[in-house]
Amino acid sequence: MLKKIDAFILGLLTMILLAWFFPQPGIYNGSVNLELLTDIGITLIFFFYGLKLSPQQMKEGLSNYRLHLLIQLATFVLFPLLVIAFKPLMHTGEQQMIWLAMFFLAALPSTVSSSVVMVVLARGNMAGAIFNASISGLIGIVLTPLWMGLFWSAEGTFDFSEIIVDLVIKILVPVMVGLLLHRYFGRFIKRHLKLLARFDKMVILLIVYKSFSKSFTAGLFEEISLLDLLLIGISVLVLFFVVYGIIGLASKAMGFNREDTIAALFCGSKKSLVHGTVFSKVLFQNATGQGLFLVPIMIYHALQLIIVSFIAEKKGRAAG
Repeated sequence: MLKKIDAFILGLLTMILLAWFFPQPGIYNGSVNLELLTDIGITLIFFFYGLKLSPQQMKEGLSNYRLHLLIQLATFVLFPLLVIAFKPLMHTGEQQMIWLAMFFLAALPSTVSSSVVMVVLARGNMAGAIFNASISGLIGIVLTPLWMGLFWSAEGTFDFSEIIVDLVIKILVPVMVGLLLHRYFGRFIKRHLKLLARFDKMVILLIVYKSFSKSFTAGLFEEISLLDLLLIGISVLVLFFVVYGIIGLASKAMGFNREDTIAALFCGSKKSLVHGTVFSKVLFQNATGQGLFLVPIMIYHALQLIIVSFIAEKKGRAAG
């Protein structure tokens, strides 16, 4: 598990370095460019995402409503409110941009594949994890831009109607088409999940390269110090443990059994790098700070997998 994590993190760092030294391909606007390739990649990611969703499994998963409520409230309410609490402390333009990047992380849906894998490893409620991880991505298509619209509109670059149309065309329509075709191609897709995971990562790496190429060319990171990056890393780590702790207390107060508690902890504390890279491309496509918005989610992605992998293995061994 950790070898796979390290390989992908290494890939992310490589894309950032390539964007620093060779940004030209990332900002090239010819007839065939990375903008077009990543748009196609995004559409395919969510088409395959829809193909993987089983309407029957989603219907059966509705019964455990208390677990679902806790996970979705943690993902889309607790995370954003914790970050909003620190907004009054942000005064300079640089601090505001960093705060927006952190808030974007907080507004994202939960990750899908790794949440389920970790829950299985820890011997938790797999059905609950599959349902919540899947439904979270669909909810995020609506709630993430709504949350961001409350604050990003103040910058004068957030056209909400245009964003919604873009999200519908690039994300929601492919998901719906995939859902409709699940009965015909669902089994085929499930036999090739590893290949699809590689495709998802490839598209993510392209988006990261393009985003950072644009930001480096605009000189954005010349204004961001190493101290700021360190503070982002610390903030991300603290945010994870605070949310993880609150979910643990809430699960105990609600009388969850061991399996449901594990599903709540692992699904409710995760954030999706796939959705983060895709949404950043749609929401901030005209912003020079697009690369900055990816920094917290990339750090969070690395930390959540390493930390939760350790916790999951420990819980799995404890369960015997």
